[in-house]
Amino acid sequence: MNRIDLQRLAGTRIREAKTLFKAGEYSGAYYLAGYAIECALKACIAKETLKHDFPDKDRANRSYVHNPSELIKVAELYRELQIDGATNPALDANWNIVIKWSERSRYEIWTRSDAKALIDAVSGKGNGVLPWIKRRW
Repeated sequence: MNRIDLQRLAGTRIREAKTLFKAGEYSGAYYLAGYAIECALKACIAKETLKHDFPDKDRANRSYVHNPSELIKVAELYRELQIDGATNPALDANWNIVIKWSERSRYEIWTRSDAKALIDAVSGKGNGVLPWIKRRW
């Protein structure tokens, strides 16, 4: 899997989330919307991996998680998000919704409003977390 694959998967997962949402499958929509962010952040991590360089073991291990709060740090975007969030409260609010997602979300029941909030936080034009990440991948 490479950076381009991860970028494509991020787009695919948010489209799938929106399709499931329209079909009334809110738990699946919620789950896949979170995976869009995971794939996007992993694309940013992959961007920093240079061909033929031996990977840093700690960074590689920290990349194999399903936690947006950890992945944003591994992608070295945490400070930038803090700065941008301070000047853009909507982005900050969206990030605070996104960080509630986890891989364990697949074992929970999510409501329409839960799924809508996460999808909007992920994909919202201008202030969505995914568009913010895309400008960096």
